[in-house]
Amino acid sequence: MTAAAPRGQVRTRIWQEVAEPDNAFATQRALCHGYDVYGDMLGQARWVDMLYLLLRGEAPGAPAAQLLEALAVALANPGPRDAAVHAAMCAGVGGSTSASALIAALSVGAGRSGGAREVWAAMQLFQACGRSPAAWERALAAPAEERAGIWPQAEHPPGFDAHATGSCGIVRRTLAVLASLGDWPVLAWLQHSREPLEQAAGRGLSMAGVAAAALVDLGFTPEQGEMLHLLLRLPGAAAHALEQGALGHKAFPFFALDLQDDPGAPS
Repeated sequence: MTAAAPRGQVRTRIWQEVAEPDNAFATQRALCHGYDVYGDMLGQARWVDMLYLLLRGEAPGAPAAQLLEALAVALANPGPRDAAVHAAMCAGVGGSTSASALIAALSVGAGRSGGAREVWAAMQLFQACGRSPAAWERALAAPAEERAGIWPQAEHPPGFDAHATGSCGIVRRTLAVLASLGDWPVLAWLQHSREPLEQAAGRGLSMAGVAAAALVDLGFTPEQGEMLHLLLRLPGAAAHALEQGALGHKAFPFFALDLQDDPGAPS
């Protein structure tokens, strides 16, 4: 039986701090799941090693670190046409704070259509259907109804494009590269089965679907995958927000409004 944490003490298995001998509020050593972050990891470990360690509780092997790093590159910048990046650009050109630009990207990029919640749902689909073509055909033909909550019912199968009937070049290239980086059963199966799945779904595989497959192969839970997807897409949003803030609003492509009842229009 685990004893309750003393009042006022944070309860965590992730992080342990050893105080300085002469100052209980200053940290001498910090350990993440037992690894000395500033004594052993700093200067030796990569950022993706730290991400994996924080979420999985263990250091990644070389193949896992390589796969996660490649996925991070693929997701780093969805581009200015992505709704989350565009939200950050609007914040930047409007003179909002850096935090506001990132919050805008997180808020828009959290959704069910191309966002982190779609990755969560696609990971659940991969876990439920495995590598069974019959199970996937059933799931894609009749998407499961969700309980009422904050998320609206999905309008397309998770992991597939909201509009296009075929996958785009960068999605196919990302899938091929990730599947080639080791013995990853879900990615290999998806690479082999992509076209039949697209036919069953009536839509092309999306980057969210590729990310979901990689995250399942890496052993992350859908909740962890959702968090990682939010985090890994922020660099592009930050860069585009800074760029648009420097260019100014006169160079920003605001769209014309079609007012149905314009009070300034001549009578």
